[in-house]
Amino acid sequence: MNAMSVYWVAFRTIVTKEILRFMRIWVQTVLPPAITMALYFVIFGKLIGSQIGDMEGFRYIDFIVPGLILMSVISNSYANVVSSFYSSKFQRYVDELLIAPLPNFIILAGYVTGGVARGVVVGIVVTGVSLFFTDLVIHSYLVTLAVFVLTSVLFSIAGFINAVYANSFDDISIVPTFVLIPLTYLGGVFYSIGMLPEFWQQVSLANPVLYMVNAFRFGLLGVSDIAMWQAFAIIFGFIFALGGFAMWLLARGVGIKS
Repeated sequence: MNAMSVYWVAFRTIVTKEILRFMRIWVQTVLPPAITMALYFVIFGKLIGSQIGDMEGFRYIDFIVPGLILMSVISNSYANVVSSFYSSKFQRYVDELLIAPLPNFIILAGYVTGGVARGVVVGIVVTGVSLFFTDLVIHSYLVTLAVFVLTSVLFSIAGFINAVYANSFDDISIVPTFVLIPLTYLGGVFYSIGMLPEFWQQVSLANPVLYMVNAFRFGLLGVSDIAMWQAFAIIFGFIFALGGFAMWLLARGVGIKS
Protein backbone atom coordinates (compact mmCIF):
# COMPACT_ATOMS: atom_id res chain seq x y z
CA MET A 1 0.00 0.00 0.00
CA ASN A 2 1.51 3.31 -1.08
CA ALA A 3 1.63 6.46 1.06
CA MET A 4 -1.41 8.09 -0.56
CA SER A 5 -3.52 5.01 0.11
CA VAL A 6 -2.44 5.06 3.76
CA TYR A 7 -3.28 8.74 4.03
CA TRP A 8 -6.69 8.19 2.46
CA VAL A 9 -7.51 5.35 4.87
CA ALA A 10 -6.44 7.51 7.83
CA PHE A 11 -8.44 10.51 6.63
CA ARG A 12 -11.52 8.39 5.97
CA THR A 13 -11.22 6.76 9.39
CA ILE A 14 -11.08 10.10 11.22
CA VAL A 15 -14.00 11.49 9.24
CA THR A 16 -16.11 8.35 9.76
CA LYS A 17 -15.40 8.46 13.50
CA GLU A 18 -16.39 12.12 13.66
CA ILE A 19 -19.64 11.61 11.74
CA LEU A 20 -20.64 8.56 13.75
CA ARG A 21 -19.80 10.46 16.93
CA PHE A 22 -22.35 13.23 16.41
CA MET A 23 -24.94 11.09 14.61
CA ARG A 24 -25.12 8.56 17.45
CA ILE A 25 -26.26 11.33 19.76
CA TRP A 26 -28.33 13.25 17.20
CA VAL A 27 -30.87 14.09 19.91
CA GLN A 28 -28.14 16.21 21.53
CA THR A 29 -26.34 17.46 18.42
CA VAL A 30 -28.90 17.87 15.63
CA LEU A 31 -32.31 18.24 17.31
CA PRO A 32 -31.54 21.11 19.75
CA PRO A 33 -30.38 23.56 17.01
CA ALA A 34 -33.54 22.81 15.04
CA ILE A 35 -35.74 23.55 18.07
CA THR A 36 -33.75 26.67 18.95
CA MET A 37 -34.00 28.06 15.42
CA ALA A 38 -37.72 27.27 15.30
CA LEU A 39 -38.13 29.45 18.39
CA TYR A 40 -36.12 32.22 16.71
CA PHE A 41 -38.38 32.00 13.67
CA VAL A 42 -41.50 32.20 15.81
CA ILE A 43 -40.35 34.96 18.18
CA PHE A 44 -38.24 37.17 15.94
CA GLY A 45 -39.79 36.28 12.61
CA LYS A 46 -43.49 36.02 13.30
CA LEU A 47 -44.12 37.98 16.50
CA ILE A 48 -41.52 40.76 16.42
CA GLY A 49 -41.14 40.71 12.65
CA SER A 50 -44.81 41.47 12.11
CA GLN A 51 -44.29 44.72 14.03
CA ILE A 52 -41.08 45.68 12.23
CA GLY A 53 -42.32 45.30 8.69
CA ASP A 54 -40.13 44.96 5.60
CA MET A 55 -36.34 45.24 5.56
CA GLU A 56 -34.33 45.71 2.37
CA GLY A 57 -37.54 44.97 0.45
CA PHE A 58 -38.17 41.62 2.17
CA ARG A 59 -40.38 40.49 5.01
CA TYR A 60 -38.39 40.60 8.22
CA ILE A 61 -38.56 36.83 8.69
CA ASP A 62 -37.23 36.31 5.16
CA PHE A 63 -34.43 38.77 5.87
CA ILE A 64 -33.20 37.02 9.04
CA VAL A 65 -33.50 33.42 7.80
CA PRO A 66 -30.07 33.39 6.05
CA GLY A 67 -28.33 34.69 9.17
CA LEU A 68 -30.08 32.20 11.45
CA ILE A 69 -29.17 29.28 9.20
CA LEU A 70 -25.54 30.38 9.06
CA MET A 71 -25.49 30.96 12.82
CA SER A 72 -26.42 27.32 13.38
CA VAL A 73 -23.73 26.21 10.92
CA ILE A 74 -21.09 28.32 12.70
CA SER A 75 -21.90 27.15 16.22
CA ASN A 76 -22.19 23.45 15.36
CA SER A 77 -19.09 23.27 13.17
CA TYR A 78 -17.10 24.91 15.93
CA ALA A 79 -18.61 22.83 18.74
CA ASN A 80 -18.04 19.52 16.97
CA VAL A 81 -14.31 19.99 16.48
CA VAL A 82 -13.51 21.68 19.77
CA SER A 83 -15.27 19.00 21.82
CA SER A 84 -13.99 16.07 19.78
CA PHE A 85 -10.33 17.05 19.60
CA TYR A 86 -10.23 18.10 23.24
CA SER A 87 -11.72 14.72 24.18
CA SER A 88 -8.93 13.03 22.21
CA LYS A 89 -6.42 15.01 24.28
CA PHE A 90 -8.19 14.35 27.57
CA GLN A 91 -8.48 10.60 26.96
CA ARG A 92 -4.97 10.52 25.43
CA TYR A 93 -5.93 8.65 22.26
CA VAL A 94 -4.54 11.62 20.35
CA ASP A 95 -1.18 9.95 21.01
CA GLU A 96 -2.12 7.24 18.50
CA LEU A 97 -2.47 9.91 15.81
CA LEU A 98 0.80 11.54 16.75
CA ILE A 99 2.85 8.36 16.57
CA ALA A 100 1.21 7.20 13.34
CA PRO A 101 3.16 7.93 10.12
CA LEU A 102 0.71 10.64 9.11
CA PRO A 103 1.32 14.23 8.03
CA ASN A 104 -0.34 16.84 10.21
CA PHE A 105 -2.58 18.06 7.42
CA ILE A 106 -4.37 14.69 7.37
CA ILE A 107 -5.19 15.01 11.08
CA LEU A 108 -6.40 18.59 10.67
CA ALA A 109 -8.35 17.80 7.49
CA GLY A 110 -10.05 14.83 9.14
CA TYR A 111 -11.32 16.78 12.13
CA VAL A 112 -12.29 19.79 10.02
CA THR A 113 -14.23 17.59 7.60
CA GLY A 114 -16.08 16.09 10.56
CA GLY A 115 -16.97 19.58 11.74
CA VAL A 116 -18.14 20.53 8.26
CA ALA A 117 -20.28 17.38 8.12
CA ARG A 118 -22.08 18.33 11.32
CA GLY A 119 -22.43 21.95 10.20
CA VAL A 120 -23.93 20.85 6.89
CA VAL A 121 -26.33 18.38 8.50
CA VAL A 122 -27.54 20.92 11.05
CA GLY A 123 -27.73 23.63 8.39
CA ILE A 124 -29.90 21.43 6.16
CA VAL A 125 -32.18 20.55 9.08
CA VAL A 126 -32.55 24.21 10.10
CA THR A 127 -33.21 25.16 6.47
CA GLY A 128 -35.96 22.53 6.41
CA VAL A 129 -37.46 24.01 9.57
CA SER A 130 -37.37 27.50 8.05
CA LEU A 131 -39.58 26.32 5.19
CA PHE A 132 -42.46 26.09 7.66
CA PHE A 133 -42.17 29.84 8.21
CA THR A 134 -40.96 31.26 4.91
CA ASP A 135 -40.59 30.45 1.23
CA LEU A 136 -36.94 30.31 0.25
CA VAL A 137 -36.14 31.20 -3.34
CA ILE A 138 -32.38 30.85 -3.79
CA HIS A 139 -30.85 33.74 -5.72
CA SER A 140 -27.47 32.08 -6.40
CA TYR A 141 -26.88 28.39 -5.70
CA LEU A 142 -23.13 28.79 -6.23
CA VAL A 143 -22.70 31.61 -3.70
CA THR A 144 -25.03 29.94 -1.20
CA LEU A 145 -23.18 26.62 -1.30
CA ALA A 146 -19.74 28.24 -1.29
CA VAL A 147 -20.43 30.42 1.75
CA PHE A 148 -22.19 27.54 3.51
CA VAL A 149 -19.19 25.21 3.19
CA LEU A 150 -16.40 27.77 3.55
CA THR A 151 -17.89 29.23 6.74
CA SER A 152 -18.18 25.74 8.18
CA VAL A 153 -14.53 25.06 7.28
CA LEU A 154 -13.39 28.31 8.88
CA PHE A 155 -15.10 27.73 12.21
CA SER A 156 -14.13 24.07 12.28
CA ILE A 157 -10.49 25.21 12.11
CA ALA A 158 -11.18 27.79 14.83
CA GLY A 159 -12.66 25.05 17.00
CA PHE A 160 -9.56 22.93 16.45
CA ILE A 161 -7.31 25.79 17.62
CA ASN A 162 -9.47 26.30 20.71
CA ALA A 163 -9.19 22.58 21.50
CA VAL A 164 -5.40 22.65 21.15
CA TYR A 165 -5.10 25.38 23.77
CA ALA A 166 -7.84 24.06 26.09
CA ASN A 167 -6.67 22.59 29.38
CA SER A 168 -10.12 21.75 30.76
CA PHE A 169 -13.69 21.30 29.59
CA ASP A 170 -14.41 24.82 30.84
CA ASP A 171 -11.87 26.19 28.37
CA ILE A 172 -13.79 24.88 25.37
CA SER A 173 -16.83 26.99 26.30
CA ILE A 174 -15.04 30.29 26.93
CA VAL A 175 -14.51 31.27 23.29
CA PRO A 176 -18.04 30.35 22.12
CA THR A 177 -19.57 32.25 25.05
CA PHE A 178 -17.46 35.40 25.04
CA VAL A 179 -16.36 35.62 21.39
CA LEU A 180 -18.45 33.50 19.04
CA ILE A 181 -21.93 34.42 20.30
CA PRO A 182 -21.28 38.20 20.40
CA LEU A 183 -19.74 38.11 16.91
CA THR A 184 -22.72 36.25 15.44
CA TYR A 185 -25.35 38.43 17.14
CA LEU A 186 -23.51 41.58 16.05
CA GLY A 187 -22.85 40.19 12.57
CA GLY A 188 -25.95 41.54 10.89
CA VAL A 189 -28.12 38.48 11.49
CA PHE A 190 -31.08 40.53 12.72
CA TYR A 191 -30.46 43.85 10.99
CA SER A 192 -28.82 45.64 8.09
CA ILE A 193 -25.77 47.68 9.04
CA GLY A 194 -27.27 50.46 6.92
CA MET A 195 -29.57 51.08 9.89
CA LEU A 196 -26.59 51.95 12.10
CA PRO A 197 -24.94 55.36 12.53
CA GLU A 198 -21.85 55.86 10.39
CA PHE A 199 -19.43 55.24 13.30
CA TRP A 200 -21.01 51.90 14.22
CA GLN A 201 -21.13 50.87 10.59
CA GLN A 202 -17.37 51.25 10.47
CA VAL A 203 -16.99 49.32 13.73
CA SER A 204 -19.19 46.53 12.34
CA LEU A 205 -16.86 46.14 9.37
CA ALA A 206 -14.24 44.75 11.77
CA ASN A 207 -16.51 41.77 12.50
CA PRO A 208 -15.64 38.89 10.12
CA VAL A 209 -19.01 37.22 10.69
CA LEU A 210 -20.69 40.23 9.09
CA TYR A 211 -19.10 39.35 5.74
CA MET A 212 -20.20 35.71 5.94
CA VAL A 213 -23.78 36.54 6.90
CA ASN A 214 -24.10 39.11 4.13
CA ALA A 215 -22.57 36.81 1.52
CA PHE A 216 -24.98 34.04 2.53
CA ARG A 217 -27.88 36.50 2.47
CA PHE A 218 -26.86 37.50 -1.03
CA GLY A 219 -26.84 33.86 -2.07
CA LEU A 220 -30.38 33.35 -0.80
CA LEU A 221 -32.03 36.74 -1.29
CA GLY A 222 -29.75 38.67 -3.65
CA VAL A 223 -29.13 41.57 -1.23
CA SER A 224 -26.01 42.40 0.77
CA ASP A 225 -24.41 45.28 2.66
CA ILE A 226 -20.98 44.00 1.59
CA ALA A 227 -19.43 43.53 -1.84
CA MET A 228 -19.04 39.84 -2.65
CA TRP A 229 -15.34 40.11 -3.47
CA GLN A 230 -14.74 41.60 -0.02
CA ALA A 231 -16.76 38.87 1.67
CA PHE A 232 -14.92 36.04 -0.06
CA ALA A 233 -11.55 37.73 0.47
CA ILE A 234 -12.23 37.86 4.23
CA ILE A 235 -13.44 34.25 4.35
CA PHE A 236 -10.49 32.84 2.39
CA GLY A 237 -8.06 35.07 4.28
CA PHE A 238 -9.21 33.74 7.65
CA ILE A 239 -9.23 30.14 6.41
CA PHE A 240 -5.62 30.36 5.22
CA ALA A 241 -4.49 32.28 8.31
CA LEU A 242 -6.15 30.00 10.85
CA GLY A 243 -5.33 26.88 8.84
CA GLY A 244 -1.66 27.82 8.73
CA PHE A 245 -1.68 28.59 12.46
CA ALA A 246 -3.34 25.24 13.23
CA MET A 247 -0.68 23.42 11.20
CA TRP A 248 2.05 25.31 13.08
CA LEU A 249 0.49 24.31 16.41
CA LEU A 250 0.44 20.67 15.36
CA ALA A 251 4.03 20.81 14.18
CA ARG A 252 5.15 22.34 17.47
CA GLY A 253 2.95 19.99 19.52
CA VAL A 254 1.47 22.90 21.45
CA GLY A 255 -1.02 21.66 24.04
CA ILE A 256 -0.61 18.09 22.81
CA LYS A 257 2.87 16.77 23.44
CA SER A 258 3.24 16.88 27.20
